[in-house]
Amino acid sequence: MKNRLLLALFFIFWNQSAMAIEEPRFTLVLKSGSFEVRQYAPMLVAETVVDGDMDEASSRGFRKIADFIFGNNQSAQTGGSAKIAMTAPVTQEPQSEKIAMTAPVTMGAANNTADSNLAGSNKWRVHFVMPSKYTMANIPQPKNADVKLREIPGKYFAVYNYTGFNTKTQVQAKTDELVAWVQEKKMKPLSSPQLSRYDPPWTLPMFRRNEIMIEIEEFKSVN
Repeated sequence: MKNRLLLALFFIFWNQSAMAIEEPRFTLVLKSGSFEVRQYAPMLVAETVVDGDMDEASSRGFRKIADFIFGNNQSAQTGGSAKIAMTAPVTQEPQSEKIAMTAPVTMGAANNTADSNLAGSNKWRVHFVMPSKYTMANIPQPKNADVKLREIPGKYFAVYNYTGFNTKTQVQAKTDELVAWVQEKKMKPLSSPQLSRYDPPWTLPMFRRNEIMIEIEEFKSVN
């Protein structure tokens, strides 16, 4: 019942404010068709680590963080709870025994080559970027110990934009395309790929905005 209520509140909230949803700030460094290089500004995220396949983890992680932003928190200023505005995207990143790196409901491992097996993980880090008005000093604190707040420094990402449903086959195919482009451009990957979704679940497939992202070393376009 609680999960259904959370989803219902989310649908109402997103439907009312979809045109005004905040997204992470970035500078476009390079664009080549559906591929981009972006320089992201520092950001604050709420995140949780969950088990399950790609879809199960997305749902479980979303519910935990939605519970936090819809009021299961405590404000340092007032002592009460506060609602935090929804942002996009929701990002998930696979977790492994390696030390995970972080990026923008996202997926990553600390090595110099991208582990491109994105859709096959069974442990994931899921996060929302918090609205830019918040800092670690003024954001309400989660009451659920499974939800953590973390500051992420500015980073560069190689990004592949696409539409449609995120089946495991689709996600892996798009991941392989991005990995190939990163290699072609001789970029140095710093994380495994991560999946970011921007739209509510009722969005028609042709209008869905999805992105595969890989953190890379600082990149300067020659164009």
